[in-house]
Amino acid sequence: MKKTISAALAATLLPLALLAGCSGGSDSGSGSNSSAAAAGDSTTAEAPPAVENAQGVTDTQILIANSAATSGTYAPVGVPFLAGLQAYLDMVNAAGGVDGREIKFLHTDDEFDPAKGSAALTEFVEDEKVFAIVGHFGTPVVAATVEQLKEYGIPAVYFATGIGQLYAEGATTNEEGYNIFPVQPIYRTEGSIMVAFATAKFEAKKIGIIYTNDDAGMDIEKGAVAQIEKLDGITYVEQQVAAGSADVSAAVTSIKNENVDFIIVASIQGTFPTIVKELAAQGVNKDCISTYVNTSDAMSKAVVDDIQGKFDVYSMGWVDYASDIAQQALADYQAHVASEYAMNAYAQTGWIAGTFFVEGLKRLEGQPVTWESYMKALESAPIQNPFGGQIDYANGNRLGTQEMNLSKVVPVSDDYPSGWEQVEPLESVKSLLGQ
Repeated sequence: MKKTISAALAATLLPLALLAGCSGGSDSGSGSNSSAAAAGDSTTAEAPPAVENAQGVTDTQILIANSAATSGTYAPVGVPFLAGLQAYLDMVNAAGGVDGREIKFLHTDDEFDPAKGSAALTEFVEDEKVFAIVGHFGTPVVAATVEQLKEYGIPAVYFATGIGQLYAEGATTNEEGYNIFPVQPIYRTEGSIMVAFATAKFEAKKIGIIYTNDDAGMDIEKGAVAQIEKLDGITYVEQQVAAGSADVSAAVTSIKNENVDFIIVASIQGTFPTIVKELAAQGVNKDCISTYVNTSDAMSKAVVDDIQGKFDVYSMGWVDYASDIAQQALADYQAHVASEYAMNAYAQTGWIAGTFFVEGLKRLEGQPVTWESYMKALESAPIQNPFGGQIDYANGNRLGTQEMNLSKVVPVSDDYPSGWEQVEPLESVKSLLGQ
């Protein structure tokens, strides 16, 4: 049952993947004591300036917000996502909040419209004066507003997308993405983990990469190449295809002729089965791997008959219910969320978003809550995803999920109703490569 739940969550996360003037900790001004200076009193000790809490933080409340689609095509994603987030906050508030402060959550329906999402962000930060944005929702809205978030410098925790604009290594400024804290997988990070799996589990020395010319494909390719170039004795060849192309035969022939050991299919949804089917049609017998976005029953059913007896198709995953931590988290989640969302993947991701945000606050108990102190708290130690692995934001790294598991396509059965069987546990690049 655990495998079935995990596969179901991975499968239903698909739409999510397709999916300046504020100071975080201003000091209250306090210049030198002119009277004491005039009297020449060198013994008078001047108290350090008091540190004020950030906007949206009072003695009794912390105000956060997001905009998400709660009407239109993406309402079936946005509504449960917000329900899961609110359920987590309600649980925390019922237990007394954090450091005596209740967390109040504002949200508005942006209808998955970038212009409306941008307007909502402006209102939240400049008019409502919220402390943080939590659960920024959907690829088009996030892509249109990520620079706006950086300009404000406001902490932004969890994004319902994996776009490359969220990725940062060693960020030290908000312009570089220091105030951005992604949780879901980012395609560039996935690419690096794919290479680690290929070399560590499949002993690949020469890797073929077929990637689409869209953001997802190019980001996966970029992450994979960057990781390969860090490894001794590993080479690669690559071919680009148009996203949505019905004919990828030339690219597949080129990769086949290079006699690679393993293939990365850097493509989402529509083009993924086209590439895999063409690999099978040309008699390729090398295993391949793709993004978590493709871990769905539709994708497995599309290719399972073509690949039988030829090669295996693997994909990544970022949740795993097998651990004791995950089992307890699932019990807590189901005890607090509305019964209609007991097994809803989108509501669970909202719960994850709430977990990450609140963890930063807990680390500041008894201290002033500023944007700077909160972001340092998030960086101070790895944070446990209640349904997955840990994420480490230390040293300005904003990589999204850093531990992923591996599933492979299998025929649909009672044990594997989605057509995917998990075969490797959550692992990071470092653990796979023994670093």
